Amino acid sequence: MFGGKELRHAISMASRWSRASCNLRSNLYRWNKTFIHTSSCHRKCELTSKRYQVKRGKYNEINEENIKFFTELLGPHRIIEGESELEGHNTDWLDTVRGASSVLLKPKTTEEVSAILSYCNHHRLAVCPQGGNTGLVGGSVPVFDEIIISTNLMNKVENVDTWSGVVRCQSGCVLEALDQHVADFGLMVPLDLGAKGSCHIGGNVSTNAGGLRLLRYGSLHGSVLGVEAVLASGEVVDCMTAMKKDNTGYDLKHLFIGSEGTLGLVTKIAIQCPPRPQAVNLAFLGLSTYENVLKTYVAAKSKLGEILSSCEFIDRSSLECVEENLKLKPPISSHEYYMLIETSG
Repeated sequence: MFGGKELRHAISMASRWSRASCNLRSNLYRWNKTFIHTSSCHRKCELTSKRYQVKRGKYNEINEENIKFFTELLGPHRIIEGESELEGHNTDWLDTVRGASSVLLKPKTTEEVSAILSYCNHHRLAVCPQGGNTGLVGGSVPVFDEIIISTNLMNKVENVDTWSGVVRCQSGCVLEALDQHVADFGLMVPLDLGAKGSCHIGGNVSTNAGGLRLLRYGSLHGSVLGVEAVLASGEVVDCMTAMKKDNTGYDLKHLFIGSEGTLGLVTKIAIQCPPRPQAVNLAFLGLSTYENVLKTYVAAKSKLGEILSSCEFIDRSSLECVEENLKLKPPISSHEYYMLIETSG
């Protein structure tokens, strides 16, 4: 068990452990990205509609006339047709649920999303918004033959305000790419998670993703200052304020944060990005009891204060799973429990 003095000493020795811990995290990122693109090659899971006996809603099936409209709107190169071509988009990250969509659309602008949703609403065509498709609960894939609306091409960073630290971007920006972009301005995205190399910031907002840095920077309800979203009718809801202290009227953006696409498709985001830390240290600790884990957590919050940016708990079985599947070795000897503590400042 670490007391205050010993814990600070452990943090100061993080340079010895951080390389191994960072390698572990980097390998998880690479494994995550590879698995997303190859999972459908291993096996074909049962259709979600059949497994759970879900009844299809009273929606129309897509026809040639619909395809013609989408082709005229987007062009032939931004429409993907055929279930075989869409297998990776019909199946979730864990390869446990599968839809049967035969059409995927790739809009680039809010106006195109609005036109698509307005048309689908008028013609009673079901849709499924999709970002990086890294979710673990099947929310980003269709259940039946819904039209998939992908945000892959909505990946522009529109503005970085270096004075306020507010970044405006489209919802299809990959989290890691966005973080690298704002790094050039001395900023960082206040969100970090294992799927950062593939997940989209719009999906993060739509699921209210917590990530590794929640302990320091809080949830996205506090970091996201503005949201633009398109309703099912095609109406655009513009809540793209960049003012942090805004107490005027209803704060509608909070309805979209965590709504998972049920209220509308998020197309743009304004997010507060803190200054990028000049130094980051990691400590990987082994503990014998869960009580020691709790005591270490309390000591870390008390002694490290504002420089504590992340505190993760891992049990032995979880680490063994990583060892077996990724062929990695932990940087310290075997223990019942482990903690990964990160400081930055």
